[in-house]
Amino acid sequence: MLKKPQKRLGHFKVISKEAVVGYLKKSMPDADVDIVDKTGMMDHYRLDIVSEVFKGMNLLDRQRSVYAALNEPMTDGRIHALEIKSRTPEE
Repeated sequence: MLKKPQKRLGHFKVISKEAVVGYLKKSMPDADVDIVDKTGMMDHYRLDIVSEVFKGMNLLDRQRSVYAALNEPMTDGRIHALEIKSRTPEE
């Protein structure tokens, strides 16, 4: 399988906020995502995600579901660090 070329900032792989949201929406189509680039380097993000998917999940399972959705950019280094706040619409 051919890999897509990655945008780079200097020698670092980066991912746009829109691309992060796109990955999340594949797993959580109803997600409302607020995203902040914490360092300006496009690899450390703070996410505030509201989705029905989180209903009935404990905090650890919510975190796991977010990491699963972002597995590709986490594995290839485009995302280095995440700070995650996950909620249901009712919370």
